[in-house]
Amino acid sequence: MTIKFTVYKGSKDGIKQTETEREDLKRDEVLVRTTHSGVCGTDVHYQSVEMALGHEGTGVVEATGPDTKLLKKGDRWETLCSQRKMYGLADLDQGSFGTHAVWREAFLFKVPDNMSNEDAGPLMCGGSTVYNALHVAGVRPTARVGIIGVGGLGHLAIQFAAKMGCQVVVFSGTNSKKEEAMKLGAREFYAIKGVKELKIEAPLDNLIVTTSSQPDWPIYLNVMAPNGVISPLSVSAEDLKIPYMPVLLNGLRIQGGIVGSRQVHRDMLEFAAFHNIKPIKMTFPLTLDGVKQSLKTLEEGNMRYRGVLVAP
Repeated sequence: MTIKFTVYKGSKDGIKQTETEREDLKRDEVLVRTTHSGVCGTDVHYQSVEMALGHEGTGVVEATGPDTKLLKKGDRWETLCSQRKMYGLADLDQGSFGTHAVWREAFLFKVPDNMSNEDAGPLMCGGSTVYNALHVAGVRPTARVGIIGVGGLGHLAIQFAAKMGCQVVVFSGTNSKKEEAMKLGAREFYAIKGVKELKIEAPLDNLIVTTSSQPDWPIYLNVMAPNGVISPLSVSAEDLKIPYMPVLLNGLRIQGGIVGSRQVHRDMLEFAAFHNIKPIKMTFPLTLDGVKQSLKTLEEGNMRYRGVLVAP
């Protein structure tokens, strides 16, 4: 039986709606109906490329192939954002911006019972990114964790670090997000615009950089504890430029790691569900106009803080 569904793809002429077809399900393939999809900066970068957009989808399983072992019809699912891209699964006609998709079971996860589809999508990208950073840096519950930025990644990093028991120290340009940061779990907040020297309560064991541009490194290196770990999460075409001697003398470590393993994704979902960690989000209809508007809002810097497309 031929499977037909609608997808929203990038192109040189802008985002367009197309119809696609797949043959009957083979091996461990799963037909899924998309109910929600997170909106990510990656989609902005690929909107002029001839490929289906979206990698943070959630929805319901409608049919399974003969070799599936875990998922069954009616299960709630979500796509594994990072491994879809890492392993070349960005099929030109498969994405979470659409009515359906066919994925391998190996790249799908069950949504926890006490987590909504609407919250699950952004967590699989932004949530997984910050949780993985905390994981690979070996953050301890007693650590003082600095977080630069209160945006799509930062507001999730605050929640995860706070629920892990850390002392969360937030840095933002102005005081406009102070109240929100404190409600999310920050213990200290510092407005840094125009600041030449930081004076905080105690040195930082970890520093997570979530801003789109590199920070003023010298002012942060001066408040790092010996053997502290810096985790830059921003995807940037810029070279990393950081003063050499403070890193050397204080034994600082710069820890990369934006792609989490399957087990880290599972741990993140369980942790978020147990601690009721949720993205702050704006919703748009999962239609051609809704996709265009969501990406326009993200490009203009007006997204608060994660966008979610909702199927009609």
